Amino acid sequence: QAGKKKSRRATRLDKAKAVAPGPVAGLLRPVVHCQTIRYNARVRAGRGFTLDELKAAGINKKQARSVGISVDHRRKNRSQESLQANVLRLKEYKSRLIVFPRKASKPKKGDSTAAE
Repeated sequence: QAGKKKSRRATRLDKAKAVAPGPVAGLLRPVVHCQTIRYNARVRAGRGFTLDELKAAGINKKQARSVGISVDHRRKNRSQESLQANVLRLKEYKSRLIVFPRKASKPKKGDSTAAE
């Protein structure tokens, strides 16, 4: 329906404006393998990154939540390949991340400069 399409689009735009500096898709999620034999070759978005993945990427768990990275303390890394893939994903996200300083006069370590 054309009217519904228009209203859905307007809602998406409103949501994008509401979470303005943050990503529209929500928190960054890890890549995980599905569980059963039938689907275990397939990858999907998981609930959150493990503490080991965050440590390898050099990100604190509290800082991760504040910059839009989901954390799952219950998940375990069972293979080195998936750990490396998710660490790479985190490092790529971190390189593109722009953190605005709370006070422009006193930026902290890790905050972006005015030029960025």
